[in-house]
Amino acid sequence: MNQQTVRQLALPELTAACVKLGITGVGLWRQPVQDYGPSATARLVRDAGLTVTSLCRGGFFTALDPGERRRAVDDNRAAIDEAATLGTATLVLVSGGLPDGSRDLTGARERIADALAELAPYAGERGVRLAIEPLHPMFASDRCVVSTLAQALDLAERFPPEQVGVVVDTYHVWWDDRAPEAIARAGAGGRLAAFQLADWVTPLPEGVLLGRGQLGDGAVDLRGLRELVDAAGYEGPIEVEIFSPALWARDGVEVLTETVDRYLRHVAAECHGASEGDHATEGHFASEGGEEG
Repeated sequence: MNQQTVRQLALPELTAACVKLGITGVGLWRQPVQDYGPSATARLVRDAGLTVTSLCRGGFFTALDPGERRRAVDDNRAAIDEAATLGTATLVLVSGGLPDGSRDLTGARERIADALAELAPYAGERGVRLAIEPLHPMFASDRCVVSTLAQALDLAERFPPEQVGVVVDTYHVWWDDRAPEAIARAGAGGRLAAFQLADWVTPLPEGVLLGRGQLGDGAVDLRGLRELVDAAGYEGPIEVEIFSPALWARDGVEVLTETVDRYLRHVAAECHGASEGDHATEGHFASEGGEEG
């Protein structure tokens, strides 16, 4: 369970609640990890018997200014080091939007490729894979010019699969009729680095960034997408990435408990034969979400 889905819980509270609920992994975000200390965080999670499923986020490679691009690359090197310290093999990338005044999507994507060319070998040496996350097209101008899984794969496939993969996030790809084909392509190439869940509720209650819905509350065929990644050979953790002020305002343990139940009912039940009372470890349940990125 990612601390940002329930960011009202401090790291020690989060790990304790995950142990109690049978959740075996936590997805972490850089700022809280830096505040607690990467080594201290690694010990806390390890001593609780949990694993770190991913670290979020790196990226933001699209600046035009050479100095700004260099600072982004340097910051991503630090993120790779933090991921290695935490023992996770996955650093999620939000690649960056269009620079102010620019309309050149192709050029922005090529700058992402340039940054990956510098960072991918460094990540591979440290046992970390860079995971390109395509975001819904509404984010293309300000956060991520990579809007589809196919675009993410076009970038990732320039590099070895153990160095660069892709993220399948239901909130971002559910609308794309070519997503099933891209998921199969990612699986065949060994590129599936992470699978994340959130629902799409209309109207978006808090806008596109913070308006994600609890599992089962919206329009996304969550189980269908789960079956697609299963068929593509994905065996890694599943992270629930819900950015929601309504959830953050509630008791964190209550939200964790509800999310486990929603996962079992709307994602895992038919795939794994899980009953209502099963713990969330059926299907390697983890949850991720939160920061504005």
